[in-house]
Amino acid sequence: MTSSLPDELLQVFERSVTAEFATVDGRGQPIVWPVNPYYHHGEGCIDVTTALANPKKAYHAARNPHVALLFSDPTGSGLPDPPAVLVQGTAVVDDTDLEANRERYHRESAAKFPATQRMPVPAPLRRLLAWHYGRIYLHVRPERIFVWPHADPQAEPQLFDAHLEEVRSGHNEEAEGPHEPIEGGLDRWHPRLDELGREHRSAVLAIVAPDGFPFAARVPVRADRGAHVVRIETDPVGAPLEPGLACLCAHAHAPDLSWRRNFQVRGDLVEQDGGWVLHPHKVVHGIELPPESAIDRCRRTARRLSRSRRTAKAELARRATAPRR
Repeated sequence: MTSSLPDELLQVFERSVTAEFATVDGRGQPIVWPVNPYYHHGEGCIDVTTALANPKKAYHAARNPHVALLFSDPTGSGLPDPPAVLVQGTAVVDDTDLEANRERYHRESAAKFPATQRMPVPAPLRRLLAWHYGRIYLHVRPERIFVWPHADPQAEPQLFDAHLEEVRSGHNEEAEGPHEPIEGGLDRWHPRLDELGREHRSAVLAIVAPDGFPFAARVPVRADRGAHVVRIETDPVGAPLEPGLACLCAHAHAPDLSWRRNFQVRGDLVEQDGGWVLHPHKVVHGIELPPESAIDRCRRTARRLSRSRRTAKAELARRATAPRR
């Protein structure tokens, strides 16, 4: 499908530093995190990776290959006025040759993010630290693409390989299923929610559409501590919003990825007073590298690496005993 797309969209795929990758877990909860996309002109897939130390994206995609990639943050891309692009597609998990994946990831990340290679790690050390550098690739084959000109969520989206009337009606006409029910909110307000509308004027809202694919859009948000909700300030055109489980991801990064911050909020999306609000029931911190002193960064990294090492080693041990596919 990508070979027939306008060059403007291919440039978004190739040059974007980050995209938001949405999956659906085993209980129907949409999950969305920022990732680094890799697209090479002429290829039919957009690739993303996840570390052995954080394999849940691969678990979710293996169980349910319906995924989505949203390109909504042009920071670092050099594109002056790119559209927001949502790619809904099917994912193939590529984890049969972790050594080849590790070397490929090193080549591709070095080419795309040269600033992160100021202190390159020698190949022997990368092999020794396989638990840290091991990568699982996910190849996303686009099936439906939504394009919002000028990244305006209130603009009518252009569609590729879909019927415009499906978007206007708020659902896909092919295979409609029930929305997951709401669950209830947090007992106590999480202080990080106060960043929404302050440090993060917008965030990515992900839901599961009636056809089973995740749907994600960047929307302006505002935390309302008094009401114990996060308010969705704009209803994006084309988004099949319904009450149910949702995920909101806020993230920011330097153009060269020298720092990055991100977290997500999982909760219940509810229509209220003519608009939409998210009742939070879980706040999850992502893998962050804030703009801070070298000492503070080393402390933060040491704590994270200890946890990551345990997760990756457990994953390698599981794979060593699992039957070959």
